[in-house]
Amino acid sequence: MKTNLFYSLCLFSLLWSSNLSAQDFGKLDASPMDIAWFPAKHMDANKKMRVIYNRPQLKSRSLSTLAPNGAIWRTGANEASEITFYQDVVFGGENVKAGTYALFTIPGENSWTIILNSNLNQWGSYSYDEKADVLRVKAIVSEDSEALEYFSMVFHEENDNLQLSMGWNTTRVHLPISMQ
Repeated sequence: MKTNLFYSLCLFSLLWSSNLSAQDFGKLDASPMDIAWFPAKHMDANKKMRVIYNRPQLKSRSLSTLAPNGAIWRTGANEASEITFYQDVVFGGENVKAGTYALFTIPGENSWTIILNSNLNQWGSYSYDEKADVLRVKAIVSEDSEALEYFSMVFHEENDNLQLSMGWNTTRVHLPISMQ
């Protein structure tokens, strides 16, 4: 009798303890987080800047529905994108001090307004405050023949000219950056 009780308690404890240690991992995010570095070479440890953003998908929706013209946009999905400069830069023709900034945009048909904002850790653009803008610059919109399903950002350097490039569907936006 004592043996049966002992084995029953052991079995119950074993089953109960495995439930306690089981992990409930969340599902993969529909808009995965990504990061773009400059320089992009993984062997180069002396990074100058980075942008952290989430990559929404079109999923048969229109770009103008997801990022409407004339409306403030978080420049990605989920949290507002953040850009970090590890040294002072000239961003779209304007001087910017080294630091981390929230990156917002206002899409337009011919140009986008690119905004650096000092309020970090924002979810979307719901708590966006224009008074915290560090700068606003315009970037020209162009079209590409290749459609991108996921929103993408990359630092692109060609002939010693650096730019932050954003693309989604066939829309492309390029903003020049130079080191001070």
